[in-house]
Amino acid sequence: MGVLGLPAPLQELAQQDWDVVIVGAGHNGLTCAAYLARAGKRVLVLEAHERVGGACTLEEPFPGALMSPCAYLAGLLHPLVVRELGLVERGFDWTPALAGLFVPFEDGTSVQLYEDRDQCDEEIRRLSPGDVKGWRELTNLIRRVRDRVRPDSDRDMWIGEPPTREEIEERLGNDEDARGLLFDWSMAELMERYIKDERLQIAYLGQGVIGTNASPFDKGTAYIRFHHACGRQGGLPGTWGYVKGGMGMISFLLCDAAREAGAVVATGVRVARITPCEGVELESGERIRARVVISNADPRVTLRLLGEDADSGWRAQVEAVPMEGCTVKLNILMRELPNFRARPGAMETHHHGQINTPLSKSEWKESFAAARDGRIADRLWTELYFQSVHDTSVVPPGMHSMSVFSQYVPYKFVDGDWDSRRDDVKNAVLGSIGRFCSNLPDAAVQVQVYGPPDIEEKVGLTGGHIFQGTCLPPYMWSNRLRAKTPMPGVFLCGACTHPGGSVIAMNGRNAAMAVLKG
Repeated sequence: MGVLGLPAPLQELAQQDWDVVIVGAGHNGLTCAAYLARAGKRVLVLEAHERVGGACTLEEPFPGALMSPCAYLAGLLHPLVVRELGLVERGFDWTPALAGLFVPFEDGTSVQLYEDRDQCDEEIRRLSPGDVKGWRELTNLIRRVRDRVRPDSDRDMWIGEPPTREEIEERLGNDEDARGLLFDWSMAELMERYIKDERLQIAYLGQGVIGTNASPFDKGTAYIRFHHACGRQGGLPGTWGYVKGGMGMISFLLCDAAREAGAVVATGVRVARITPCEGVELESGERIRARVVISNADPRVTLRLLGEDADSGWRAQVEAVPMEGCTVKLNILMRELPNFRARPGAMETHHHGQINTPLSKSEWKESFAAARDGRIADRLWTELYFQSVHDTSVVPPGMHSMSVFSQYVPYKFVDGDWDSRRDDVKNAVLGSIGRFCSNLPDAAVQVQVYGPPDIEEKVGLTGGHIFQGTCLPPYMWSNRLRAKTPMPGVFLCGACTHPGGSVIAMNGRNAAMAVLKG
């Protein structure tokens, strides 16, 4: 379960000369370690927490229940990493959520946006017959941009150095809608351009702000939808799914690959300082020598570890990246699955996919404004995941797990703090779901609540931002932080680098290639 401890006393590790020290054993740090160790480098990975995985790990918040505190579904894990590191042979297994996205509405109607085109068309035809053509055009736009920017080949622009806007534009040709999707449109603008029925519009607005401190009415949020829809995991473009055993298994298998290749991984070891070209100093006082240091920590933490050794221009670039989180995550042990009034039942098709509880356009605006003001709106957007539907081993017999991803919440409250307002947030989230259900909050047995400061403290992500900084267009592609920094021998490998946030692992591979390139 990723708790490794020390492979040798710290004094013994400090007596050795390492080619590379990696600060942080998140999934990208472990990926980077595996590639460098396979290339013959002597690699030491130092993780501050007792368990590897960072935001993509597993814990037991309630007796007999295994849940990931942050990462819930896999869909962007890069097939190249899966293949090259032999993750399937190591035990990586996932169940595609082909049931797609279910959204109930307050008028008692609902829609199930299946991955299968014909099933999805039928659902939309039942809800809004005039929008079938528009929905096809919308999904075709995402498909053709994915095929141009992320073809299933070595021309995938997520591999290697990040492309410039000019290079992306060349791929897009004269496709103005593709430019709008990647660079300009808000999520609301995208939906209103293709869809007429307001229910169907609001059903999808949340897909443009996942983990993003922006309103779906803000410029560039349509890109967030594309980012999360451009995966090719398992040969199923755009599809997300449930990992057997939980999301942390991805990190644990990457750790196995790194250690098998010869990397040494130590947990419970805190780094106090990074010194370019020399190595790192631990909080316990030991100095670990290495010509190269790669930080899997977020760039603000890396900046702090570098101290006065940080390049001034790079410092300014890091400090300019928005990094305040706006998401709250609930892990819930349930006596039964939520029973949605629009489609009653305790184990229905929609429980096998993802579920969004929508907001009206005015509620979206109020929710975002409230969080900006340090308040909690009465109604929040939520996305729900049910690992136990696909994998009963993660919960006690007869129970279910529900993971909730919700926006927007403030990092700081204008009145009180997260310790004093945690129950208020929990009740707001459960109430936002419960207005569509007949059995919530009663079906919830135990609830764990992680706000941005909790994610910051538990995972080490500054501001509680799950992507190590916003993924809006001005901060993506060649504008994202590079793996190779201006400080000699110092590299980054986390989500702050190309191709951005989520469980992708290509960030770690790209960093390893940059190190090997020199």
